Amino acid sequence: MIILNLIFLYFFVILVSYLIGSFPSGYVLSRYFNKIDITKQGSGNIGATNVLRSGSKILAITTLLIDALKGAIPVLIFKSNIYLGILSALFSFLGHNFPVWLKFKGGKGIATYLGICFAFSPYLGLSFIVIWIVTALIFKTASTASLTAVSLMPFISFLITKNILITLIFILLSIISFCRHESNIRRILRGEEPKIKII
Repeated sequence: MIILNLIFLYFFVILVSYLIGSFPSGYVLSRYFNKIDITKQGSGNIGATNVLRSGSKILAITTLLIDALKGAIPVLIFKSNIYLGILSALFSFLGHNFPVWLKFKGGKGIATYLGICFAFSPYLGLSFIVIWIVTALIFKTASTASLTAVSLMPFISFLITKNILITLIFILLSIISFCRHESNIRRILRGEEPKIKII
């Protein structure tokens, strides 16, 4: 009976975290307010950067905030148990990247990654933001800033939390992020990645 209860609990955490993470905020907001299908605009991505490229700063900021909350809320709900906390982080992140509502074609997870950082520690979230902004100011590309931030977060998470499980989940999330940015990495290497305006 105890084993069945544990199985149910873990399944519940996985399902709730995935469903929260899979809400396609960029797609829904763009459909409702801009009357466009964001999956057919720009890069086809549903994340905040592509929403920004579609021409709406307000919708891009709103998308970023919602996507960050998608990562933070499940972790904040379940992190009193570290195993459930890291499980919720993983599946909210997977939900954003592979939402069932859009045939598993979602965003690249950076805002959701940021939300997960804040949920585990405000210092982690602030570190992510500082790294992202500094890198973006230097290289003028969102993907370079994002990849730099996710590269450093596993190390920073260990320094801040001193928890190997949290560090391991950030390593896994960073690996997934790099895989999701494969096309961006190719464009960066060719010098073809679109620039963004920071200020």
